Parts: sequence; structure tokens; C-alpha cells
Amino acid sequence: MKDGIIDKITNKDLRLIADKVVRGIPVSEADALFMLDTNDILELGLIADALRTSLHGDIAYYEVNMNLNYTNVCELRCPLCAFSRAEGDAGAFTLGLDEIEDKVRQADSFGIDEVHIVGGLNPKLKIEYFEEMLRRIKNVNPDIFIVAFTAVEYDYFARLNGLPLEDVFVRMKNAGLGALPGGGAEVFSPKLREMIAPRKIPGKRWLEVMRVAHSLGLKTNATLLYNHMETSGDVVDHLSQIRALQDETGGFKTFVPLPYHDARTEIRARRTQTTGFGDVRLFAASRIFLHNVPHLKSLWMYLGEKMAQLLLRFGVDDLGGTYHYEKVVHSAGATTADAGSESHLRRLIEHAGLRPVRAAANYEMRRGQ
Repeated sequence: MKDGIIDKITNKDLRLIADKVVRGIPVSEADALFMLDTNDILELGLIADALRTSLHGDIAYYEVNMNLNYTNVCELRCPLCAFSRAEGDAGAFTLGLDEIEDKVRQADSFGIDEVHIVGGLNPKLKIEYFEEMLRRIKNVNPDIFIVAFTAVEYDYFARLNGLPLEDVFVRMKNAGLGALPGGGAEVFSPKLREMIAPRKIPGKRWLEVMRVAHSLGLKTNATLLYNHMETSGDVVDHLSQIRALQDETGGFKTFVPLPYHDARTEIRARRTQTTGFGDVRLFAASRIFLHNVPHLKSLWMYLGEKMAQLLLRFGVDDLGGTYHYEKVVHSAGATTADAGSESHLRRLIEHAGLRPVRAAANYEMRRGQ
């Protein structure tokens, strides 16, 4: 990153932050708190965009993929979640393996590169169900990249089946697993976690599951759920713990901030919706603070396509995917379309002045490039 960026910054505190970034010095938690509160978002964006450019040039990634939500039956029934159901509730579902194979085959017919899989904690589903699920997906098309199951799900698989966590990961890798999504992190603050997801594994256990995955060569995402009851201090603490584990393992490939949607949930957000300034500050600060995580994703399905596109100039290098069949965020009231077209995602990137590159979650270029 060139030091010319410093000359463009007039805010003295942001100049100090830019100087650290140019010299490769990790910014402090105090710096992160300042960035999350500053009104100088354009100068903050200059730093974040310069850092994105130093990492990825003029490239921005997108994915052609499908979501597979295999069940909404879940033991946790978190207050934050509008997706989960108890067994026997109206709307409860669990997909059979033949149904899953049919869905993947249909999606493969219009050219997906990736399947993204998350679901509820259903005690009727043992590990063999998941192994066979991954094998069938690979049988449909061995080139499909599989991003499957959150740290919360892996912890549950291990406990439900009486297996060491390491064995669960090895069995899933052998069945076709490529990488892990970052869901279930929510926010690491124990106080907040007790309010929004009291039965979910603690943040420290989420980090430990990711540590084990990284030790076995699996790359993962990390997420932050924001726009509920968190403070800036909670956000910085969350980012700090991710950065510390990344220093240790190098296994996080992408950070994904997720704005909370509270419709049809038991939680009512402190503010009715996130502000544009808030989104910009959070994403730009995350890009600058998480210097050791290579990618930053703005999921258009959560943020809306206009905000997701804008964030491509505030540190983001990944716009997300087509996400056919997504259910989780739409259960909570997201008003975006439940799938996007490749041509539209490419136009969003191009109109931001960047070069679209189609990739799966491993960031290897896929067909059509």
C-alpha cells in the first residue's frame, strides 16, 4: 500500500491510522472504536479502499451458487431466529436425501459452482445423513464446491454422535466438504449472547471449533451479527478475537458482517434499521482492523444491492452470490429477492468501477472467466 494515501487524509486521527496501515502496523482497539464513531466516512473509505486495492487490485468477486437449508427443526429456538421450528410445528421441514439431490441437480443444470449448506440442530439427523448428503452433491457434479455447516452445527454433530470434533471434520472432508461458512458467531459478548441466543454455544467454543477446523486444513468464514443491541465496544471485542485467532491459525478467508433482520423474531432491534453511515463505518473499520483476513464480503441479500455495491469502495472485495433457495434471512423479513442473476451481480461490480471475477468460496476462478 502506497504512502500517498496519507496526504489525502485531513483528519489527524485518521492520518495516524493510515500511517499504521501503510507501515503494516495493526491498528489498535482504540483506533477501531474511533473508526466506528467517525463522521469522516469518505476519508475512512479512502484508507479501506486503498487497503482493498493493495490486496486485490481492481478485482471484486461474486459467486454463482445455491443455498441448501436442509431443515428448520432446531433444538435451540434462539430468540433472534425466525427460521427455526420445533418438530411438528406448522412449517417445520426436513429434506430427504433424494429431495436434496434433486434440488442440487436442478441448480447444476443452470450452472452453479457452489452449494452453501446450513440448517437447524435436528436430533433425528445423524452424521451418516450429512455424509451421504455431501457425497450425493459430489455425484451430481464433482466440481461443485461445498461450503457446509456452521461451527454450531459441527459442535452438535460431535456431541449428538459421541465423536471427537476432529473425527467429524475428517469424515466430512472425506465426503466432499470444501470449506466452512461463518454463521453462529453472532456477537461474542456473553451478555448479549445470553439475550439473543442463550442456548447456542458460547463465543469461545465457536472460536475453538474454528481452531480445530483450521488445524485440519479447512478454511472458514467469520461473521458478526450487528444492528441489534450491540455497542461499538462489543463490535471491537468481536473483531479482536477473530484477529487473534487468525494470527494463530491463518484459517479465516473471509469476514462477513451481517445486519440483523428482526421481523417475526422474539428480539426487537434497538434501532429499526441500520443506517448507511453505520454500515459504511463498520465495513471500512473491519477491513482496516482485520488486516490479516484477506477478504471482506458484503452480502447483497442482507444489505440490499445498492448498499452492498457502495461498500465495494469501502473495503469490500466480495459481493456474495446468487444464493438460489435462500430461506434464513428471508424468514426474518429481508425484502431482497431470494436469488440474484449472474449478469446483475456483474453489472453491480462493473458500475462500481471494478472487474468482476466469478469464483467459489476458495476464490479460485470458475467457468466463464
